[in-house]
Amino acid sequence: MKKLILSLVAAGLFSMPAISHASVNPYASISGGLGLMTDSTVNTVDNNATYNSGYLINGAIGLKADYAHVEAEVGYHNNSFDTWEGTAANSGSSLSAWSYMANLYLDYEIVNSGVTPFLMGGLGLASVHGDDGAGSKTDDSVFAWQVGAGLSFKAANKVNIDVSYRYFATEDAKLGADTLSIASHNIIAGVRFEF
Repeated sequence: MKKLILSLVAAGLFSMPAISHASVNPYASISGGLGLMTDSTVNTVDNNATYNSGYLINGAIGLKADYAHVEAEVGYHNNSFDTWEGTAANSGSSLSAWSYMANLYLDYEIVNSGVTPFLMGGLGLASVHGDDGAGSKTDDSVFAWQVGAGLSFKAANKVNIDVSYRYFATEDAKLGADTLSIASHNIIAGVRFEF
């Protein structure tokens, strides 16, 4: 995964001179979807926390050129715990995170189809919040990254519908006395407005 992220970042850096000479349009987007958290390692014990299906909401602003776009994105992710250390988790217990990401998209427009496949990658920060459902709440801020792919459909002039898959992960978060691994498979749909 790290090699893929570095490849996307390198491609973005090499494409910046070309983007500066292309037609560049600002845009804003909003999206949301299903968050499927992978089982967490807790204090080096595998599969020691499991999760119910959750949700995420993202908002972004960016710049789009002919074959690439870059953006700043803020997202909110939330999943309730299903089990903790082999027993049913407390009612109301959850893991949530605010994410602050810089994303790069590489687009491949299919001529006269209104469909544009894309690859994406992002780097940033996640502010992780743990709630055990019994009054104990803990927080940590950690490095975050994501990669994904999807399709963009032209819905109207300067309006696109985006459907994508993303893998989102962070470095291990220190929540109180526990250290958790955090990763999620996300299915996302959204709308993007160019100005």
